[in-house]
Amino acid sequence: MTFKLPELPYAYDALQPYMSAETLQFHHDKHHQAYVDNGNKLIVGSGLEGKSIEDICVAAFAGKNAGLVNNIGQHYNHTHFWNWMKPNGGGKTLPGRLERLTDEYGGFDKMRADFLNAGATQFGSGWAWLAIRDGKLEVTKTPNGENPLMHGSQPILGVDVWEHSYYIDYRNARPKYLEAWFDHLVNWEYVDQMMG
Repeated sequence: MTFKLPELPYAYDALQPYMSAETLQFHHDKHHQAYVDNGNKLIVGSGLEGKSIEDICVAAFAGKNAGLVNNIGQHYNHTHFWNWMKPNGGGKTLPGRLERLTDEYGGFDKMRADFLNAGATQFGSGWAWLAIRDGKLEVTKTPNGENPLMHGSQPILGVDVWEHSYYIDYRNARPKYLEAWFDHLVNWEYVDQMMG
């Protein structure tokens, strides 16, 4: 199986003013394409050819294959990242199952604050996540191309905090990017789909 760059589910300018067309063009067309290209090279001879992307993520992490963790991991992360955003996203209205888990977690405001804090405090490049572990919602963060699959939980929402995801629009103001992203771009219906 050869991995391919997915099409964006919206136009390059659809997420403005919170994410510019320029950011999406660089991030999707250049950065994500590079992860796909590198991942396709690295998978050859790895013994993981033909496995699902989820299985590759888990096996690469367990096998300490940093190249696959970062490139196939980033392909997985970004494939969902584009779908975790939509024009006129955000808001506090959550699908039923997610609302219940959020209430059990401590409420929407606590979940939002913890998620934004995870993104703001991830040192260097990486991701902040909402994930499900043992039927409960958790907020976590990972470095580089890692994701919750590699750590035994199911990711349902992730935000990219690599500088290429926000520097054109927000310069070094990562917290401002995270707030705009969470409040105006999150596609909660897709988050619900990720819960299976």
